[in-house]
Amino acid sequence: MERIAIVTGADRGLGLALTASLLAQGWRVFAGQYMPEWPALGELVAEHPQSLRLVPLDVGDTPSVQAAAALVAAEADHVDLLISNAGITGGHGVLGEGLDYEAMMRAYNVNSLGGLRMVEAFLPLLDRGQMKRLCFVSSEAGSVALAHRDQGYGYGMSKTALNMIVRLLFNSLRREGYTFRLYHPGWMRGYMSGRKGMHADMEPEEAAVPALAYFVRPREDEDRLVLIDYLGGEWPF
Repeated sequence: MERIAIVTGADRGLGLALTASLLAQGWRVFAGQYMPEWPALGELVAEHPQSLRLVPLDVGDTPSVQAAAALVAAEADHVDLLISNAGITGGHGVLGEGLDYEAMMRAYNVNSLGGLRMVEAFLPLLDRGQMKRLCFVSSEAGSVALAHRDQGYGYGMSKTALNMIVRLLFNSLRREGYTFRLYHPGWMRGYMSGRKGMHADMEPEEAAVPALAYFVRPREDEDRLVLIDYLGGEWPF
């Protein structure tokens, strides 16, 4: 059976690098496109016209997610791998100096509920897949037990909420044969702030190597949900 994946937030950064790596490994990929003006995905389609399909997708908007699921269902009879990667920052600010609550709500809507929307909308296709693998890009910022920051309320809280969503999905779907990957990719030179940050440790292409290896390979204990980082370390969540 053809291996089929969908990747959210595929326009640039880690999502783009994961999409390119999946294509290189022979997967058919539906790539969630939020920014049609950004050229990288179009260039990738030119290289892989038979195996890459761009899907307009805003994970923060339920009708958009439902439309994306309908588009994929019209072209494929199953999905094996869902990578929920799309994410935004949660606004900046110092306590007592005016926190951006609207930005925090946007972060929750995208970073937390976005993953849940995707699973619910794509569940009929995932049910027919052989792999039934659900992957979620989280962050050490969502770990309550090891929280060390004193700012970044919106982003950190949204990732904590995502971790709980994945736990609830795990409790519901593991018995149906689904397997889960909750993952902290490390500090990447990505575009979370709207432009590429250059002070991080890794390029997205570097970060995609251990991420995809973890996403596609089996684990010895699929009945245990864990948050794993790019070095293979386990985090409490």
